[in-house]
Amino acid sequence: MGASLTYENSLVRFFRWTYAGVERTIFMGMKFTFPGRFVSPLGFLGMLTFIVFIILGITGALLMLWYEPILDRAWNSVKNINDTIPYGFHIRNIHYHASNGMVMLAILHMYYQYFSGRYKIRNEILWVTGIILGVLTILEAFTGYDIIFSERAELAISIAASLTNSIPIMGPQMRDAFFGAGFHDFILRFYVFHVFMLPIALLGLMVVHFPRFLVFDVPMVMAITGAIMLTGGVFPVSMGLKFDPNVPPGITVPEWYLTGLYAFLRTMYDKFVTGVAWPGLFIGALLLIPFVDRYKKFSWKDRPIITAFGITSLAQIIVTTYWGFYIDPSRNKALLERLVIDPIFFYLVMILLVPLSFGFTYMMIKLAKHAEANAKAQPKKAGKSSIDLSQKWIYALFIVLLGFQVYLNIAAYYALLGGMKNYSLFLVGIMMLVFAGMFHIYRYGRAQAKAPPPKPTPPAAKPAPAAPKPTAIPPPEKPLAAPPTATPAKAVAEQPAQLPPQKQAGSNPPAKTASAGPETSPHDKPDVRKT
Repeated sequence: MGASLTYENSLVRFFRWTYAGVERTIFMGMKFTFPGRFVSPLGFLGMLTFIVFIILGITGALLMLWYEPILDRAWNSVKNINDTIPYGFHIRNIHYHASNGMVMLAILHMYYQYFSGRYKIRNEILWVTGIILGVLTILEAFTGYDIIFSERAELAISIAASLTNSIPIMGPQMRDAFFGAGFHDFILRFYVFHVFMLPIALLGLMVVHFPRFLVFDVPMVMAITGAIMLTGGVFPVSMGLKFDPNVPPGITVPEWYLTGLYAFLRTMYDKFVTGVAWPGLFIGALLLIPFVDRYKKFSWKDRPIITAFGITSLAQIIVTTYWGFYIDPSRNKALLERLVIDPIFFYLVMILLVPLSFGFTYMMIKLAKHAEANAKAQPKKAGKSSIDLSQKWIYALFIVLLGFQVYLNIAAYYALLGGMKNYSLFLVGIMMLVFAGMFHIYRYGRAQAKAPPPKPTPPAAKPAPAAPKPTAIPPPEKPLAAPPTATPAKAVAEQPAQLPPQKQAGSNPPAKTASAGPETSPHDKPDVRKT
């Protein structure tokens, strides 16, 4: 029997047994890849979205311990978490900014898959489930900031209730099911949607949506977590004003992912058309993209119409989002007058934006293809060399980051003792980003150490010495020739024939008279003499 020198304690063996059992049952052969080198995060934005979803689940479960889903206690319980509960400020900030980060990562993931044409690899089901996941992610974030029941939440709830009620036939029944009979019970219903029903639906769709091979890049996971904490330290979330029905509400806008829809509603046009039909048409068009894209290639340059449509949709989202944030700064106007957007001007801009953005994008894609074809026709130049760090520089960078990490740990400790909540959250975010950089440099150094040595280049051959150039001999001077008097045929016959070298060395043969016929061979050429 062979003896193994590797010792594993009981805890390691337990984790291995647990992981093997879960892999055989739940994961069903799903493979987790831990890349040994840097991988572009664009390729696994979906996995980063899932990581942020896990962060939301952990922080949300902690917030559930102190939150009270009751109308007159909801805002006060959140304030208690924010101001009194130990580390409640940190947990709430991480939860809030992670919800925004998940929406942003989901949108980036969708558009990256759109422009790269990944849905063309027989992945129509993944694309459809991804679109549904994006919609549910926005609804999850929407219900999350509504259960605080601040003035901002009251505006969002009122708009959502009126939009639901505007749906033909089933609208009133859906409003009663989602919002209840009034403000006295909607918080409990939204709380159930936020912590139970929507997360269950998201998890079920993620099981279908995620591919078999998943990439967990530890530096990128630490970097995205650190970025969320860093954002929470720089922009700490505020409580807002508690909603009071006896006090007229001030001017407020919803979250950034809903301001585009808010801009349409501010035109005071039909609620169903602006708040339900237009968003539904946009989502339906995205769902149909894999089934109408008949291009054979994947690159965005080779799919000009589909790419132009995507750029146009992005332009519409950016313009309407900005418009939703804009409020007339004039204090002399009434509140409603400052909020209402001129519908004629708004829809005229939207209608003109579609052909302009589509046509401009299509023209730029054609120019890019033409430039690419010209570049392929020209001889290739030597490519730029990649960044190659030496072993000494790798050690130096790692030591600098390690020292900075120690300093940040000490600073975070004193910040916690001093009660500087947002500053400590900022430091923790920086620490995680530095850790991500250290991990990547360590991985880069190991990859460089394992790389095979470069092949030795053969020495260049010395050039042979140049041969001396022969001295040019000037040609002999030719005497002036008399003008020819004979015909060309006669002149040729009168010229003496040259003998081959072997006959020039011997005795002269007897003279013969030249005949007018053609020569049979150079060796049989007669000695032509003038008679």
